[in-house]
Amino acid sequence: MSFRSFMSFRTLSLALAVAVALAACSDSSDTPAADNSAAAAPADTASMPIENPFFTASELPLHYPRFDLIRDEHYLPAFEKGMQDQLTEIADITGQSAEPNFANTIVPLELSGQLLSRVATVFFSMSSANTNDQIQVIETEISPKLSAHSDSILLNAALFTRVKAVYDQRTALGLDGESLRLLEKNYRDFIRAGALLNAEQQEQLKAMNTELAELDTKFSQNVLNGVNAAAIVVDSREELAGMSDAEIQGATDAAAERNLPGKYVIPLLNTSGQPSLSVLENRALRQRIMETSLARGSSGGEFDNTIIVSRTALLRAQRAQILGYDNHAAYVLEDQTARTPTAVDQRLSAMITPAIRNARKEVADLQAMIQSEGVDFQLAAWDWAYYAEKVRAQRYAFDETQLRPYFEANNVLQKGVFFAANQIYGISFTERFDLPVYNPDVRVFDVTEADGSQLGIFLLDPYARSNKNGGAWMNDYVPQSVLLETSPVVANHLNIPKPPAGEPTLMTFDEVTTMFHEFGHALHGLFSQVNYPTLAGTNVPRDFVEYPSQVNEMWATW
Repeated sequence: MSFRSFMSFRTLSLALAVAVALAACSDSSDTPAADNSAAAAPADTASMPIENPFFTASELPLHYPRFDLIRDEHYLPAFEKGMQDQLTEIADITGQSAEPNFANTIVPLELSGQLLSRVATVFFSMSSANTNDQIQVIETEISPKLSAHSDSILLNAALFTRVKAVYDQRTALGLDGESLRLLEKNYRDFIRAGALLNAEQQEQLKAMNTELAELDTKFSQNVLNGVNAAAIVVDSREELAGMSDAEIQGATDAAAERNLPGKYVIPLLNTSGQPSLSVLENRALRQRIMETSLARGSSGGEFDNTIIVSRTALLRAQRAQILGYDNHAAYVLEDQTARTPTAVDQRLSAMITPAIRNARKEVADLQAMIQSEGVDFQLAAWDWAYYAEKVRAQRYAFDETQLRPYFEANNVLQKGVFFAANQIYGISFTERFDLPVYNPDVRVFDVTEADGSQLGIFLLDPYARSNKNGGAWMNDYVPQSVLLETSPVVANHLNIPKPPAGEPTLMTFDEVTTMFHEFGHALHGLFSQVNYPTLAGTNVPRDFVEYPSQVNEMWATW
């Protein structure tokens, strides 16, 4: 998956959605939640501490974020000032007496909100990759404010009048293709935000957007807190039969972190299938892991998301209808390459018959393997991964665990991911240690062209943490833009289990493929060559975002 740029006001609503994943907050930090009551008031610029690192662009190479200076207390003041500054910039656009044109309306709109973009980019990246209690509190407070701020711009009648005036004369402006796309996207974003609705409908829409932002934030926090709370506690080493010594040591260390001496803890990933299911011999433990994994968010308790999901679905449906769409799917897909729910249904329907046929064949193979061992039980979900490995071993003399020593993480990165990129595109990577990072495990690389010129900066955050969102994603800290005179600073985030101290990081083949996949997103950001930040890097239709990544993951085997 890919984080999208927060560079313009149009991406603020996406920033809130990404906070669901992108999608991540934690209860693991010892940092106490701050009292933000004072910061919640409109910011007094004169009283702002001058040391807030967001108030000016970073002076580090390529405006790389000042992780060494950024503190949690900097976020709210920067958000407040960033929103104020952007509203002032919007007022300057609408207050002009000159007739609207591309240069005096669309370009300054594109330039607006740079402080807000700086703080939002870092904040939502940290809320997904390195959260704590205070960040969760800030996220809860700021998300509805950002939604209201976005609405205040997209539902600004005077601003929309100017944008529409430029849009209506677009064919006579002689714009280049990129500028025309920016203009059309601006106009469409206003329409999809409700600019053509009446005042009553717009007020309804604002209330919905605010509530959806609050629900999104709560959902994402529940996901991460829930996965931490659902970690599987095991009483004896014997129950872990099938795991490697390193994996058992990892379970021991995870128990120690939770102050559970003599126990073993198997953390859960955010997927329904868990890696340990393919190796654990203890069927009862496999069942407990699978059922716990599937029950997250819907089994009651503090982190249950069922009411949140139901309410979110209802509000999305109501919002779509107010905007003139049959349903939320139609609203979302209009702006994607698939375009319509019908197109999606046709593609999925074509897959159903062969998928069922393949699944039934696999079930028969796995059930036969179970019976060949002299046991008599019906294949269940928690048996699938375990017996699939047995079938592969029998049929192909293949044991995936034997591959892992060949997939040491740095070897995969340097001699796999980077090597392929060098051979295909001629770019090179040099690790640097002088730039600050938000976690000691984060690595930083200069990316240079064949002629030695710098293309960008790449960050890699490889390991799973209890305060990090599950899954894998890419985001940019600085998007490429000729208008802003910026070069890309992009990051990949993975969730590889960190080995015990002194042990090498040995990856599964799935993790290898994921590293190549996410680097495809990074290449998408690094190779961006556009004028306008709104169109930079992965700011393309959401389903097209996955094209470069899926192409790049082919090099894992080729």
